[in-house]
Amino acid sequence: MESVYAQLTDRAITVRDELCRTCSTPTRVLIALAGPPGSGKSTIAREVVARLNKTAEKPVAMVVPMDGFHFTQATLNTFTNRDEAFARRGAPWTFDADGVVDLVTSLYTTSQDRSIVHKVPGFDHIAKDPLKDTITITSDIEYVILEGNWLLLDEAPWSIIANMVHDTWFVDVQPELALNRVANRHLQSGIESNWDDAVRRARNNDLPNGTLARTRLVRPAIVVQSIEDR
Repeated sequence: MESVYAQLTDRAITVRDELCRTCSTPTRVLIALAGPPGSGKSTIAREVVARLNKTAEKPVAMVVPMDGFHFTQATLNTFTNRDEAFARRGAPWTFDADGVVDLVTSLYTTSQDRSIVHKVPGFDHIAKDPLKDTITITSDIEYVILEGNWLLLDEAPWSIIANMVHDTWFVDVQPELALNRVANRHLQSGIESNWDDAVRRARNNDLPNGTLARTRLVRPAIVVQSIEDR
C-alpha cells in the first residue's frame, strides 16, 4: 500500500496548492474518502494524515470519521423495524445522514475562514454509541479527510456531499479480503464471540453494504485498490 499512501499524499498537497493559487485567503482542503467496509479507509486516511503532518512543524491534517453519526442505540430502539436496524447497523439508513450533510456544508462554506472551530461527534467503541463534540477541528488544520462508507453514495441526501468537498477518493477492495478483515474486527471489538458468527454478520451486513457503496457511487475523482500488505 506504500504507493497508494504516497500517491494520495501528493494528491492532497496538489489540491491544496491549486486552491492557494485560485483563492485569496488560505483554504482548508476537504477530502471525502469513501469505500466498502473492510476496504482499509481508516488506515489509508491515518497514513496520509501522518505524512501530511510530517511536512509541517505542527499538525496540519486530521481524519474526521463519520462513525459519530451512527444513530444511537436508543434511537434504533424506536424504529418500527428495531431488530433489523440493529442487525443492519452501518447501513445508510442507520446513520444521521442529515447531520453528516450539515457538517460537510458547514466545513465547506467556512473553508476560507479557518478561525472557525468545528466540533464533531466521535464514537465510543465500548459503549457502541456516538459521543457528542469529541473531535475538534481547529484553525491550524489545513486538511480534513472525511472518512466513511457513504460519503459518495448516490442517494439523497448523501449525493450532494461530493459537490461540497475539494476532492473525492474511493478505495475499493476484493469482497473476500473485506470479509476476513471485517469478521476479525467483529471478533476484536466483541460484537461477536466466535468466528462463524463473525463471518455470518459480515456476509449478511457488511458485504451487502460494500456492494451498495460500490454500485451506487457518485463518480469519484480517484479510485484506489486496497490490498493486503505482505
